Amino acid sequence: MQVTPSEIALLLAMSLFFGLAFEEFYAQDIPNRPGGVRTFPLLALAGAALYAVEPTYALAFIAGLGVLGTWIYAYYRRLARPHSNGAASEGEFVVPVCNILAYTLGALALSQPAWALVAVTVVATLLLAGRRELHRIAARVPIDEVFTAGKFLLLVGVVLPLLPDTPIPHLSGITAHKILLAVVAVSSLSYGSYLLQRYVRPKDATLLAAALGGLYSSTATTVVLARQSRDGGSTRDLSTGIVLATGLMYVRVLAVVLVFNWRLGTALALPMLALCGFSAVLAAALYLVAGPRGQTPASPATGFAAPSNPLQIGAALTFAALFVIVTLASNWVQGSFGTWGIYALAAVVGVTDIDPFVLSIAQGGVAAIGVAGLVAAVLIAASSNNLLKAAYALAFGDARRMMLPAISLFTLAAAGCAAAYIVR
Repeated sequence: MQVTPSEIALLLAMSLFFGLAFEEFYAQDIPNRPGGVRTFPLLALAGAALYAVEPTYALAFIAGLGVLGTWIYAYYRRLARPHSNGAASEGEFVVPVCNILAYTLGALALSQPAWALVAVTVVATLLLAGRRELHRIAARVPIDEVFTAGKFLLLVGVVLPLLPDTPIPHLSGITAHKILLAVVAVSSLSYGSYLLQRYVRPKDATLLAAALGGLYSSTATTVVLARQSRDGGSTRDLSTGIVLATGLMYVRVLAVVLVFNWRLGTALALPMLALCGFSAVLAAALYLVAGPRGQTPASPATGFAAPSNPLQIGAALTFAALFVIVTLASNWVQGSFGTWGIYALAAVVGVTDIDPFVLSIAQGGVAAIGVAGLVAAVLIAASSNNLLKAAYALAFGDARRMMLPAISLFTLAAAGCAAAYIVR
């Protein structure tokens, strides 16, 4: 097997980098441990040499791996001290794994593209660097959320590929694959925002939490912030946060549409981004005129500090049912009342949840009205949802303090309807 100087140079660079990181993280914690800035490059070169001798079946490389494993086992049998409770420390597992990984970098450098070697080395280093932070996160994550994420991964990785993409009888072209794909798309985006809200955002960062809430659910965020206005929260932060969440809602809807229908998404991009920019202008204006800034506690009673996990199976089933109902309603309304029926339906669904409607038309649930008609329908649904949030802000919050954000939401609704009229 021919070995190039560039492969050896990259291998040495990556193994040295990995060895330096290894010594930095374990020099004080585990002083008597195999591996480091000299050992890892030697192991990597040994792995490369043995792999180059016989790359077809890699028998020499496998034999070397067996020798390495035997050496590490003998080392720990002789020098490692058992803990008082009989348990093994983290390092007694991680250190041997790092040595074996350093050895396998040699074969990786000769058999795979350069990016694979760099990626494996960097990821391994980042896992070492973040071990304390990862342990802190693991201690904070309830076991129920781990099981919920596991169930969702089964749906995405096992159930979704196996579901047939053939129309279900008597359901107007709806397929089981499309239903679950819609659930996965919305839930995944909401889950990313949920994780950031729950585990990453700083305490009392109201505007950041509101922006993340817009990616999760701008309606729920509006209700929560409005309720905090009754508890003495900062009028400036709460008012700005409500409008900011709505601005991020436009980005969220656009991202979902682009995933399922690139042509519709590109046509929708200009009006949605314009409305997002207009939301940012209104939010900045509210920040300047909505009163002095104060403390805005994230009260657990409001649910703002602990949003519900969007990957719950019950929530997924509810969304799937709404998706089917909205798709059937869209087909019936289009057949019975034409384009204006779709616009009326968009206005109606906007006062509930616009995601099922948006995903339905993005996946071809309504095709006869053309791209311009679909863009107008999405804009109408978003505008109707803004009217609902304005009503919620006044109903759930202090009406006097929520008047300015409510007016801003009414303004955004009017701007959305105007955009729909221009597009149509």
